[in-house]
Amino acid sequence: MESVDNRLAGAASAYLRLHADNPVDWREWGEAAFAEARERGVPVFASVGYATCHWCHVMARESFADAEVGAALRAGFVAVKVDREERPDVDAALMGAASAFTRQLGWPLSVFLTPDGQPFFAGTYYPPTARQGVPGFRDVLRGVAAAWHEQPDAVLDTAGRVQEALRAARAGSGERADALPDAAEIRAALAGVAAQEDPEHGGLGEGQKFPQAPLMLALVDVDPALAGRLLDAAAGDDAVVAGGGYSHLRGRDGGFFRYATRRDWAAPHFERMLIDNAQLLHAATLLGRETVAAGIVGFLDDVLRLPGGALAVAEDAESTVRGQRVEGGWHLGPPSPERERPPLDRLVVTAANGLAIEALSIRALRDGDERALALARGAAEHLLAHHARRTPEGVRLAHHARRTPEGVRLVHASLDGQASDAVATAADAGCLASGLLALTAATGEARWAVEARAILEAAPDPVAVAGQGPALELGPASDGDAPSGEAALAGALHGLYALSGDAEHLERATRLLDATLAIRNPFAGAATLRVAALLAEPPQTLVLVGDPPAALRREPGALVVSPAQAAELADAGFELLAGKEAPGAYRCRGFVCDLPEPF
Repeated sequence: MESVDNRLAGAASAYLRLHADNPVDWREWGEAAFAEARERGVPVFASVGYATCHWCHVMARESFADAEVGAALRAGFVAVKVDREERPDVDAALMGAASAFTRQLGWPLSVFLTPDGQPFFAGTYYPPTARQGVPGFRDVLRGVAAAWHEQPDAVLDTAGRVQEALRAARAGSGERADALPDAAEIRAALAGVAAQEDPEHGGLGEGQKFPQAPLMLALVDVDPALAGRLLDAAAGDDAVVAGGGYSHLRGRDGGFFRYATRRDWAAPHFERMLIDNAQLLHAATLLGRETVAAGIVGFLDDVLRLPGGALAVAEDAESTVRGQRVEGGWHLGPPSPERERPPLDRLVVTAANGLAIEALSIRALRDGDERALALARGAAEHLLAHHARRTPEGVRLAHHARRTPEGVRLVHASLDGQASDAVATAADAGCLASGLLALTAATGEARWAVEARAILEAAPDPVAVAGQGPALELGPASDGDAPSGEAALAGALHGLYALSGDAEHLERATRLLDATLAIRNPFAGAATLRVAALLAEPPQTLVLVGDPPAALRREPGALVVSPAQAAELADAGFELLAGKEAPGAYRCRGFVCDLPEPF
């Protein structure tokens, strides 16, 4: 057999390592792979997935472990494996390009590109041979190779038209309004969501059911009744969970599955993601769903927490039952030695941990949950120690000319202490900064807010194209299942503005955020609409100096500090706290604060 030159064994990605023994000459995404393709005169095959994806495992077992498939990929392609958790920028760009070829988008994502990085054909899951209308991967490889060599002009023409379509779509989405929408426009856009509610089974739509956590969060202040119904539909029956089973999307240990494959919620897809559970915890806390919130905190602590304090990105959909990999095997029966827990993807992703730190801190602030606070602290300490690299020489900031005395360069992801080479994203900076600001609100400790400010000052441009390979054409920005880079950064900058009173943060947030697409399609811009609603009104904060009652801690914009902490925050440049050392509740709107009310 032809020798295999598979280079994934040392990757900083559990997903890539899972493919280290395939009979495929896998490469990581980067310029070296495309240079090899140019030298050999062959196309690039990029396979995108993630470690806890059931159908990614299926294609790996069926196709990538197949000797004939491996030989075909070695002979006619440069094969590249991409972990969407490690390279969300590459995943987003390739997913946008794939939409030109198929409506059945998802993972595994299979994309063929020219050596210059232009996609010219794409699909998702392929079995080795044709099955139930799905083309066989061997046939796909033969067809693509033949087209590449026999009809090169047609291939390049297709690639060019895909690029033009993506450019046109982004240009169209870039025709932003002169100003951000006001509160009435945001409410009107979100009001349309109610028309999609399933009156029989709950949730949105009549097919697969997703919990729609970003929409819940956007709806909390606009239509809390609808937000509550959406959460309750996904959470199901408390009695079933208490009895040791799972109900709808909520597992017996409190964590939520990714989605349900049927309209009636009866068949979950069993992977469990940190980004989903973090945002669902945030929504459950704001909506007062105590049982749901406590259950998610338990899941994060008992299942996703890693030894260093950070949270793993996901739990696998599959587990081993009697020696066989079975989707949902752990959850479909009682625990026993014959059923192994699903493995974790131990990848630590900065943005996902930031979402969790924010949700856990809000839970701790509002409900006095010490377990949640300990989790938030542990994750924040780990991220700052291992994902925030100091640059003592300072960095020149993109939005103005002054220099900060100490810059912060974030790491996007790490695996077992090994940092990924993937460039940190704007979402990493925005989500982590928001989490740290929420931790200051819960604890009164200034250091978290100081770190958040440093991270935001050095945050990457959301529309910058990362290096490490060809410059991919980006489609329109959207939020998806988590905030986009623009929404994450703008939201964090608003939080920083609310503490500091520095109008530059507000101006930067306003410049970043474009809600044009979100107004037209709230499902693709829920996080953007939530941030736009914050920017539409002066910030409202409630500074609580001393030991306030629970009812005050649950009010929007609450921040709890001791007199000494208020002084420390003011000295650090957070002007909202200036002169607020006397005990009491200070209600502030747009930095005009009432006299303190006694508790």
